[in-house]
Amino acid sequence: MRILVIEDEHKIANALKRALQQEKYAVDVSYDGDDGWAMAHTEPYDAMVIDRMIPGEYDGLRIVKELRTLHIHTPVLLLTALGSVRDKTEGLDAGADDYLVKPFALEELLARVRALIRRPREQESTVLQVGDVTLDTVSFEVKRGNTPIQLTQKEYALLEYLMRNPGRTLSKEMIMSHVWDYDADILPNTVEVYIKYLRKKLDASPFKPFIRTVRGFGYKIEA
Repeated sequence: MRILVIEDEHKIANALKRALQQEKYAVDVSYDGDDGWAMAHTEPYDAMVIDRMIPGEYDGLRIVKELRTLHIHTPVLLLTALGSVRDKTEGLDAGADDYLVKPFALEELLARVRALIRRPREQESTVLQVGDVTLDTVSFEVKRGNTPIQLTQKEYALLEYLMRNPGRTLSKEMIMSHVWDYDADILPNTVEVYIKYLRKKLDASPFKPFIRTVRGFGYKIEA
């Protein structure tokens, strides 16, 4: 899953990036509102963490309002030092999905991000299951049947994206946009390499192939 952080305080922004990356997310960071707006409405994200008071023509509230005007419904967690009821109401009325007052505990922010990512998909469970493969988005445990599968961070992120889209053909470009950071130096061949890694671990005997190649289009999984 890919997340955008828009936060002008570099120390906070970088701490959020590290914490989110430890949760297996691909993370892009912007330190001002104008650059953040450019990324927010042109790149595909699964969630955004946006500081309300950021420098530039676009502050946090305007970014959220403009996104909703464009019918971009990516879940947004708004961060702010303003904690009054009125401030929270303004943020939520602007289109934010959740509101967190500074200072906050990283554990709480991570939990709120997980909740936002689950919400639009109407998934109450933290465990994804497609066929006999299960993926726990909290413990990061992956199993095929009763067999634990050990994955690297990027292998896990790729499998999670595939499992959140069962039955849907995902192109290499879509996979790169959701699984790798904006600044990552990768090629379409990189996706092929990681698909090969996943297949080697998931399809070991006696299991049947889990990831299907749709020639000329991409990859898909089916129950």
